[in-house]
Parts: sequence; structure tokens; C-alpha cells
Amino acid sequence: MGISIRAYGRHRGVSDTAVRKAIATGRITALADGTIDPTRADAEWAVNTTSAQAPVPRPAARSRAAPMTIEDAGPGPTGGPSGGNSYAQARTANEVLKAQHHKLRIAQLRGELIDRQQAVGQVFALARAERDAWLNWPARISSMLAAELGIDPHAMHVALEREVRQHLSELGDFVARLE
Repeated sequence: MGISIRAYGRHRGVSDTAVRKAIATGRITALADGTIDPTRADAEWAVNTTSAQAPVPRPAARSRAAPMTIEDAGPGPTGGPSGGNSYAQARTANEVLKAQHHKLRIAQLRGELIDRQQAVGQVFALARAERDAWLNWPARISSMLAAELGIDPHAMHVALEREVRQHLSELGDFVARLE
């Protein structure tokens, strides 16, 4: 005489429904009186159960340092035996998305996040102001430098402007990666 189906399910760490399915599909065999010999059933279970049919271990409790992601919510669209997400997995993924959205919204309200378009616009305005200041610099400084060095002010202005434009042209070749 063996143990009951429910007792064997507890022994295996699966539900009694899973044990009944295993008996129905022939993966394990029950004794004549309907009970199960645990030693023999364990051996049959190991031999006749593929990894796709193996029970999924329950996830451990998450720490605050490792927040759940959508990928943690379960297999993707081709992930289960039926080829799709179960309702529970889809609902879990939805709850994870909502939590991530709320977390981002709170960070934005606290001022920890900024609008990308606004930041790009500010950087562009700063770069343009810097460029304009450099383009105006030869006109402001050339006459003072020419008097100090004792050379023609026009020649000094032309030389400084040429070099500043060359330098700005080289800087303009830089392409920033915005990720």
C-alpha cells in the first residue's frame, strides 16, 4: 500500500491535479488500490517528464535592490507550453509596467528627471552662444593685439578670424551620440 495522491503531490512539491494528470498521461502509475508508491513514482516521474513539463520552482522573495522587470513576469509570447502568455503572466506584466510608470512619474515630480527635448534644446542654445562669442572675439581683440605687437590691425583681424573659423569648423565636425 502506497500514499495518497495528495500526499504524493506534497512529497513532489506539486499539486494533486498535477499528480492526477501524470497518472492520466501515463507518466507515473498508481497501484491497484489507487495509491502511489513514492519510490517507484519518483523514478517514473524523472524518466517520463521533460524539462518543459517539470514543475516551475517558486521565485524567492525579491529584495528592494533588485526591482522586478517585465522579463521577470514570465515567458514571452512563445514561452509556455500553449505558445502564449497565461492570464496571470499578462496581468503580472501589466502590474510591473504600471509600477515602473508610477516610479518614473514620481521621479519626474521630484525633479530627478528632465525632459529630453528641453535638455537638447538647452545644449543647442549653449553651443550656439559659445560659437557666436568666439566669432565676435577677433573683432574685439584684434586692434588691441595689433597695437601691442606693432602690426597692421586689419591683418591681425583677418588672421585671428581665419584661425577662429578654422577651429570652430573642426569642432563642428564632432558628432554627439544622444542615447
